[in-house]
Amino acid sequence: MQDLIAFTCRHLCRLLPVMASLAAGSCIPIAQAQSFPNKPIRWLVVAPAGSSLDVIARAMQDKLKDNLGQTVVIENKPQAGGTLGTNEVAKSAPDGYTWVMSYNGPLSFAPHLYPKLPYQPLKDLQPVMTTTSQPNVIAINAQVPVSTMREAIALMKAAPGKYNFASVGNGSSSHLTMEYIKAVTNTYSVHIPFNGSPPAVMATMSGETQFMVSVPTAIAPQVKQGRLKYLAVTSAHRYPLLPDVPTVSESGAPELKGFEALAWNGVLVAAGTPRAVVDRINSALNDAIHDAAVKDRLKAAGLEPVGGTPEQFAKLIQDESVKWAPIIKRSGARID
Repeated sequence: MQDLIAFTCRHLCRLLPVMASLAAGSCIPIAQAQSFPNKPIRWLVVAPAGSSLDVIARAMQDKLKDNLGQTVVIENKPQAGGTLGTNEVAKSAPDGYTWVMSYNGPLSFAPHLYPKLPYQPLKDLQPVMTTTSQPNVIAINAQVPVSTMREAIALMKAAPGKYNFASVGNGSSSHLTMEYIKAVTNTYSVHIPFNGSPPAVMATMSGETQFMVSVPTAIAPQVKQGRLKYLAVTSAHRYPLLPDVPTVSESGAPELKGFEALAWNGVLVAAGTPRAVVDRINSALNDAIHDAAVKDRLKAAGLEPVGGTPEQFAKLIQDESVKWAPIIKRSGARID
């Protein structure tokens, strides 16, 4: 019996340091979450200054600082249709200190557009929260002699390749929305991508491009000035801020009956970020997006606040990827 007791004690003594080490290791994520954040946060926005994504981030910035007790530094990275900034966060340390404000282009469309995309959205990134959702609007240079979507389709059919359309970036919802319309109406126009809505608006006003697709707020001032004209909104129902603008579905083209394509965006961090840290960020983001002053500012810009859980955002990314994969394949769109 004494030998058995001695044997047991020797093995327990050997195991105790290992057990202590394992216990300490398991506490690391908890300790990280309890101390998070203890330094400034870097927030990459994959669109230029003045874009809708930039407006959203800056509307939330002060509220996030108050909630988290740390500065949130916004950095615009619009290059490569948003995939550059999205990939940077996918490759960042999984500690919650580097965020990305991305959108459906880099998250749901890019896997079907880029043969060598350097990240897998739901494998390399952790969705945190959907920020906003809104329709795009199709607009045209005021000098082009059409006033409806049906007339625009007829114009493109009569002169294939003569007309150009601007998007806010390769693989964006504004790009794919027009590619889908081209595919189902059997029309052809040349796609010219820009880094965000401001340069796309300038190109369409100047006549470099004749059509463009973007969020309504990016186009509203130029419509008021008479330099651009609305043709249609891409939501299933008329947009409350533009009640007189018909939907694409109402265009009269039978191929477009029931059409809907929304622009949405959200915040993600690197995959592997401790769940407690993800939940802390999610709580701060929800607090900011539902703040009355922030909501008013976003709605004034034509943006509909969403919020929600990481799981809801992940489902949106996956569902949209499934929806758009055959549309992208049919359109032939590809980015090398």
